[in-house]
Amino acid sequence: MFHLKFARHIKAGHGGDGGGDRSTGADGEDKFIEVPLGTVVKDKETGETLFEITEDGEKQILSRGGKGGLGNWHFRSSTNQTPRYSQPGLPGVEMDVILELKVLADVGLVGFPNAGKSTLLSVLTSAKPKIADYPFTTLKPNLGIVAYRDFQSFVIADIPGIIEGAAEGKGLGHYFLRHIERNSTLLFLVPVDTPDIKGEYDILVNELTKYNPEMLDKERLLVISKCDMLDDELKAEMKVQLDKEFKDIPYMFISSVAQQGLSELKDKLWKMLND
Repeated sequence: MFHLKFARHIKAGHGGDGGGDRSTGADGEDKFIEVPLGTVVKDKETGETLFEITEDGEKQILSRGGKGGLGNWHFRSSTNQTPRYSQPGLPGVEMDVILELKVLADVGLVGFPNAGKSTLLSVLTSAKPKIADYPFTTLKPNLGIVAYRDFQSFVIADIPGIIEGAAEGKGLGHYFLRHIERNSTLLFLVPVDTPDIKGEYDILVNELTKYNPEMLDKERLLVISKCDMLDDELKAEMKVQLDKEFKDIPYMFISSVAQQGLSELKDKLWKMLND
């Protein structure tokens, strides 16, 4: 786990004649909040990002404690055994913050609602996401670990469905666009029965770009799902069209239900992640 470190609190000042509790602010205990990796801390009032927790064991000071003043005991002297003045302390820092979690995964699944992202996650990993035949089945990101050869693995995240206008707040996808920022590779999932595969892909890319132009710097893979619906002849015809439309983006055919092309998909993702 990871910690947000709160600096020491003031416990007590010094007593009037020196005979009471002499504990100081330095004796106060640090307070910690454990947060998961990927937590972003923002100032609630200004929206400014203060820091991010991105490394194992990382600690950050969020709010410093106050500074204790000096009681009259500190000002006594041989000629003034009972001074009647003291030094006031300084208050601790108070602030309201927002803790925002960005999912950390190697691969992010991007697609429209009902594209089959949850189904793909369920067959590639041991994750058990909710699956149904209506939009927005996934209401929060789901993570799964893909077991690969020689006991190696990588993490894949099912990001809730994005629709056109998500970057402006439409649908549920805009709540989760921030999670895609953490993924090094983006897997765009488009069903084979989509009327315009290139058009749907372009909408998804456009929404990501409007949210954060740096999304275009990530590696991308287009995966055409539900391909058990195609025979070899239809697949060959579709390849001719896709080769024209996707000259710079690799694409693959798979079927999560029929378990087709999944080994090749894992090989491709592993290569993209490790090249």
